[in-house]
Amino acid sequence: MARQPAKTLWYDRPRYVYLEFCVEDSTDVKVVIEDQRLVFSCKNADGVEFYNDINLYARVNSKDSREKRSDRSITCFMRKWKEKVAWPRITKENIKPAWLSVDFDNWRDWEGDEEVERAMVEQYAELLEKVTDKGPPPAMNDLDDDL
Repeated sequence: MARQPAKTLWYDRPRYVYLEFCVEDSTDVKVVIEDQRLVFSCKNADGVEFYNDINLYARVNSKDSREKRSDRSITCFMRKWKEKVAWPRITKENIKPAWLSVDFDNWRDWEGDEEVERAMVEQYAELLEKVTDKGPPPAMNDLDDDL
């Protein structure tokens, strides 16, 4: 039986890049993570063979990268060599294979998070300043003394 690529989802984080190979009930799982390449292979319950060979966009730390198998998929998390550098794509080549998609459920645009967070803190500080800067206390001379 011929091999076919597994449907693959990926997403980017500041320290890691994640790949999820969507194969249910996988057996004979083999994952090889090299500095600039990932090779994945397995079989499903029907005996269909899956094989993906990905030349990565940038270098990863293969010694600090792992994979985790579940009943529904195999997830690889690869430590970036250069942390806090966004990857615009997972592949070295500027192509998008039909079997590869962005995992929008887990995707987060983290690249500008520090500036956004700093702006929110400054906005909160200004709000606190307005709330705590009440000015002089009101004059109490208009109250009746006859109570």
